[in-house]
Amino acid sequence: MASIPDYGKSEEWIIRTTLKERYGEDIPFEYADAEIRLSPADRDLSTCPVVFWEKDNCNFVIFKSGDRRYRCQFFYHGYQQYGTGIHEYDDLSECIVSLLQTQADHQAKEQGKI
Repeated sequence: MASIPDYGKSEEWIIRTTLKERYGEDIPFEYADAEIRLSPADRDLSTCPVVFWEKDNCNFVIFKSGDRRYRCQFFYHGYQQYGTGIHEYDDLSECIVSLLQTQADHQAKEQGKI
């Protein structure tokens, strides 16, 4: 299987710009690698690039699962992991906006605001 490319400069710009728009400040994020199953039928794990950040005690992760393929989740603790309900995105902007909106909705619900 071909290697999954790292995040590029245009993807970094999308992440940085979207986070600044959402929070009104620069949010630092980091890169790492993770091992995931690219398909539920896969027996072996594949290494893929991830970007992650933390804001208000919530952790956010976007997995790059292929060229123009992204998965995302947020979590407070290892046992409290949440997704957007969409397995994989082909547009990073849509992925990150959906992730941020889902987390904001979850937080509002937990606080009894919706």
